[in-house]
Amino acid sequence: MVHLFEVEGSDIGAHFQSQMMKTSEDQQRKAATGWKAGAARNEITTQENGTRVLDPLFARALVLTVEATTLAIVTMDVTAIGGICDVNDTFLPGLRERVERQLGIPGSRLLVNASHTHPPGEILCDEATLLERTFDAIRRAQENQVAATVGIGSGFEDGITMNRNLRLADGTHWTIRHAYPSPPDEAVAGIGRIDPEVGVIRIDHTDGTSLAVVYHFACHLLFGDAEGSVTANFPATASRIIEESCGGAMAFFLQGAAGDVIDVSFKDFLRPREVESHGVRLGLAVLREWRRIVPGPAVLKVITETVALPRRTDLGDRIARLEKERDEWVDTLRFTSLNFRDFLLLYHRHLAHPDFPGGPSYEYLREAALGNERRKQMDRFNEENLRKYLENIRAMERLARLCDELATLRRHLEINRESGSPTVTTELQAIRLGEATLLAAPLEVLTEVALKLKAAAPRRPLWIAGFSNGYLHYGPPAADYDKRGYEVTECFLAPEWEALFEAKVHEMLARL
Repeated sequence: MVHLFEVEGSDIGAHFQSQMMKTSEDQQRKAATGWKAGAARNEITTQENGTRVLDPLFARALVLTVEATTLAIVTMDVTAIGGICDVNDTFLPGLRERVERQLGIPGSRLLVNASHTHPPGEILCDEATLLERTFDAIRRAQENQVAATVGIGSGFEDGITMNRNLRLADGTHWTIRHAYPSPPDEAVAGIGRIDPEVGVIRIDHTDGTSLAVVYHFACHLLFGDAEGSVTANFPATASRIIEESCGGAMAFFLQGAAGDVIDVSFKDFLRPREVESHGVRLGLAVLREWRRIVPGPAVLKVITETVALPRRTDLGDRIARLEKERDEWVDTLRFTSLNFRDFLLLYHRHLAHPDFPGGPSYEYLREAALGNERRKQMDRFNEENLRKYLENIRAMERLARLCDELATLRRHLEINRESGSPTVTTELQAIRLGEATLLAAPLEVLTEVALKLKAAAPRRPLWIAGFSNGYLHYGPPAADYDKRGYEVTECFLAPEWEALFEAKVHEMLARL
């Protein structure tokens, strides 16, 4: 900032000239860092007639080059990269083959991250078009590369997310989902941790204008509205705010370790579903940090390796135990006298008039004077029926979760059987970008796994980009496997995966 009141009149011109020379020198210094960067995007939303679209979906490509190292980062508004309905398993190999053959970028230096938005129904264009548009974005980003500078920062936002695994008094977990009810309030003893860090990568032109902003945050992106419309969810709002505020920059959302993280309004039945306010908060958190970052020289290094992770062998036993538990809960439904209509009528009377649910107080007094307690006897009889019906409701809520658990475990048992292998090969990428490290894995990594890795990392910050370069479902902590959380049920890896994963990650980070 130039403070004119500190410069005497005859020296103003010389002062301005000095400032301009300093600015020119700074720009030349930044240009000498050797970085080149280019960005491009294509829309990939479904074109089906009648599909309600809240906001378009995009494949965004950022190509970074410094000296002999080139890295292509692709962020996609999709559920996952393979292994699931909207992107098939041939997409990533096909994309990498074309990128290597036509653009000369090694497939091992292509990071493809899914935002994990998953409203119900068809959300993307057809498979061939998806591949073509994603490749075209990478091609144009490479062609658009110009001299650039890079800077790193870490922001903070803890107001829009929560850990969805409730800690129950009995030591187990109950996951907040729309597939089954939440547990009784009295059963909940606590909640799990979140990681509120917001990672920011600022990429500028050498004249100081903004070229791209990459931001990293962890949160499941589920429904955007109550109708299940196609949406990129709240990162769409965040990216729009960032791009409008940064004068032409392209914003890239990198999904983090969001395995057990949801937005705080996910299961709010009292207000209309709305996620735009979450995007505003996230966008402002990114911009606050972006303004503090001073881009300059930075290193770029990429390591891509694989590790074999063991598949579960306990699924059959878990299914048998849950089937036994399900049958026990079903048996508790016997001897139910009330139907729903009778329950509502009696419950209302006992709730509104707990002392005299059977009629006016004077009727009870008259019976008492006659030595008659028929109303009180009937009240006690009805109270027992109400208690039984309420217990049945709790049983129904547990059975809803049990049925979902059983269906999920059976599906993963079949997946593991069809694989024909006791292990699954997993690709990991470790990327050093300046002082930051980005770890990409094809898992829905849970918060505790991520925080443990971050605490032991030799370099900070460490950002874990789950949902990257494939899809292997959930990666829960080994300590959680007997706690009944949804992520453990939806996991086909054995608990030993965590130690093997950590060892490989530590080895890769040390090499960076």
